[in-house]
Amino acid sequence: MGFPFHVLLSSTFGTFGIVWQETKRGPKVYSVLLPDDRSPVENLVQIAFADSRHQTCPTIAELGERIQSFLAGEAVDFGLDVIALEKCSEFQKRVLLAVHRIPRGWVSTYGRIAGSAEVPGGARAVGRALSRNPFPIIIPCHRVIRSDGELGGFGGGLGMKQTLLELEGMKFSRSTSVLTNYEQNSLLTLRPTAKGSRKLLKQKGIL
Repeated sequence: MGFPFHVLLSSTFGTFGIVWQETKRGPKVYSVLLPDDRSPVENLVQIAFADSRHQTCPTIAELGERIQSFLAGEAVDFGLDVIALEKCSEFQKRVLLAVHRIPRGWVSTYGRIAGSAEVPGGARAVGRALSRNPFPIIIPCHRVIRSDGELGGFGGGLGMKQTLLELEGMKFSRSTSVLTNYEQNSLLTLRPTAKGSRKLLKQKGIL
């Protein structure tokens, strides 16, 4: 296994980072770092991955472009073959795999994920596992909310979480709770639409 590398890319929300390594099975992503008002991604890379070098490759470049498109409001599906899931504990892996199955336009709750993944410790344990999700966006933890409809947490901040959900068609009450209807044992929002994505980003001052 080689030295870690990182690449910094621009998006509608700000700069994000991808930390990766070359392995015998090809490039593997070890972390996706989202824009954060508290600390620039450049600083996070220097602190958490001080020995990494700035470098990309075709696989990582393509992934970066797909994340950029996703953050701009486009419908993008992400596979799991490029991420280093083996770095996660078996417990966290079960949670992440359950969350990866949540499709665009849907949300689930921490409690439902706990039940689906048979996670000991329930909703709080799921919340702790997702707070350390190394692969946000690829593993769409922004689609997991509290049972009362409130957003819960997110590494990129609650403003980013709400905007991502709105781009996927979610509707919110005045108290910023997600409006949902129960269907097929999952939480389904109002019919999603991607037509207003660019307009929404402009309204929020992101574009």
